[in-house]
Amino acid sequence: MDITQLILDEHAQQRNLFAQIEQIDPKDTAALSSLWKRLRALLDSHAEAEEHFFYPRLMKVGKGGNDADSAAEETEDAIEDHNEIRDTAAAVDKQKVGSKAWFKALGDCNKANGDHMAEEERQGLTDFRQQASLQERHDLGVKFATFEADHLTGVKPVDKDPKKWVKDHAPR
Repeated sequence: MDITQLILDEHAQQRNLFAQIEQIDPKDTAALSSLWKRLRALLDSHAEAEEHFFYPRLMKVGKGGNDADSAAEETEDAIEDHNEIRDTAAAVDKQKVGSKAWFKALGDCNKANGDHMAEEERQGLTDFRQQASLQERHDLGVKFATFEADHLTGVKPVDKDPKKWVKDHAPR
């Protein structure tokens, strides 16, 4: 088990759920609601698990992957992205399921999430694979998977101050 692979696997699940939703007839609000509920729970629990297990450790061992200046920069940007994903997901919830406004809000959430995943895959995950041992990646993978299993129906989405989060989790 490897936390970086678990994160990648969940990214694929998120992409698939967005694609599935986009293929459902707008009149089938029951199906749209069910798939959105699952996707929303996954987005929220995934971000929270990353913030509990992945990013604190990345801040300690990372050096900055690819086009990132540092692990702190990667992390601050990721927390900002998580906030944007939470906010765009909340906007989906404010619209009538299946309406044009709902699909527009869903598209905004998909874009925010897609941009975040691409950057995270290029920077943070690459950085962590290069710096962390296989044993550490396994140990964090177990914690990450356990957290996700314990929060299958999601977590309460709470925006965080990225600068404060990075300061609070900086290596001492």
